Amino acid sequence: MPEAVGVIQTLGFPAVLAAADAMVKGARVTLVYYGLAERAEFIVVIRGSVSEVEQAMSAGIAAADSIFGGEVVSHYIVPNPPENIVDVLPIQYTSKVEKFRS
Repeated sequence: MPEAVGVIQTLGFPAVLAAADAMVKGARVTLVYYGLAERAEFIVVIRGSVSEVEQAMSAGIAAADSIFGGEVVSHYIVPNPPENIVDVLPIQYTSKVEKFRS
């Protein structure tokens, strides 16, 4: 089954928390990375099947935009990322997230 990576970058922590919550509740995806991007911007990364990631991203973007003062700075989906991208970037399934993998 083809997999995808979805990324949402927000301004402020409450917006990224709302996005992450909505994404994992809205579809069968696994949160694989969370971090501080820069200038009070946060990033959250999910993985799953292409259709599930698309559904989760829609829910995450809507949730982040609904937070007072929250703003989605950028978002994107990478369907079928090549192996070298997965190995280099922090988007692989780790032992910490494996038990949550759908």
